Amino acid sequence: MSSDSITVSIRREVDPARIAETTEWVQRGVNKANTYPGFLGSGWVRAGADSHVWHMLYRFADEETLVAWEDSPERAAWLATGEGLVLSERSRRRSGIEGWFDDPATGSVTVQTDGAATGPVPTAPPRWKQAVSIWLGFFPVNLVFAYAMSPIPGWNELPIWLRVLATTLVLTPIMTYWVLPYVTRSLRRWLAR
Repeated sequence: MSSDSITVSIRREVDPARIAETTEWVQRGVNKANTYPGFLGSGWVRAGADSHVWHMLYRFADEETLVAWEDSPERAAWLATGEGLVLSERSRRRSGIEGWFDDPATGSVTVQTDGAATGPVPTAPPRWKQAVSIWLGFFPVNLVFAYAMSPIPGWNELPIWLRVLATTLVLTPIMTYWVLPYVTRSLRRWLAR
């Protein structure tokens, strides 16, 4: 498993007649998650004072700690107490580079860690910075793979489609789990500018 933190973004449409009850319910869930190892923070906003669409984020240190929270009896019990409060829900997990390709659902979301606001979640970097970041990871990995495979007898005689298929099958997981998370961490400051 990857050691990168995992952010879960949730869009909930809540019962407009039960806003106060839902607010209390959400805060209880945040308080419960805060007691779990690996919890890094959370936050939630509504589009407006009377909005029944809420956007929420929470982050865990890694997949293992996130799954421990999501599969916990405490979370299951808390979710059961919210029966009827939420009319619809969509959620996404994001780590490394994957979250860049969608702009956040709201202009800013304040993330709270240990009760202190840490500021807005950054917007996605420009596409050209995304392209540069991907290329910086892909080029050296692809080059090393090409050099490593060239001495194998018969490799260069294989049809191009078969070589590309083998290359992408091997390199996609390497890029996804190791190279791109490393590149995004290394370029974090530049990407945020």
